[in-house]
Amino acid sequence: MISRLETMVLSGADLPIRVVRKQIASAIDIFIHLSRLRDRSRRVMEISEVIGMEDGEVVLNRLYQFKELGEEEGKLIGVLERTGTMLRTEKLSMAGITADVTALSEEASAHGMD
Repeated sequence: MISRLETMVLSGADLPIRVVRKQIASAIDIFIHLSRLRDRSRRVMEISEVIGMEDGEVVLNRLYQFKELGEEEGKLIGVLERTGTMLRTEKLSMAGITADVTALSEEASAHGMD
């Protein structure tokens, strides 16, 4: 997911890949990966949080992933399925958001995002 962003940054700058990855890890909190499916619709395929760097690689924590359930009248049917729990909640707290992450996940489930 991050390689495309790395390529775009490297095409415009002469920086070592390790520096680019460190900048990405410090500047981006959440990745939302959209993709066009075979029925030509665009869907959120994955939501991940950036949790830091390890051995020169950006480490992601997958929170949600699209799960295909089938097809109806030529349209793909699926849901975003929760696959993890948010680990980095400091910025939410600093912004005055005190909601429990579990409650946020339950609300997402209630709206068909789980």
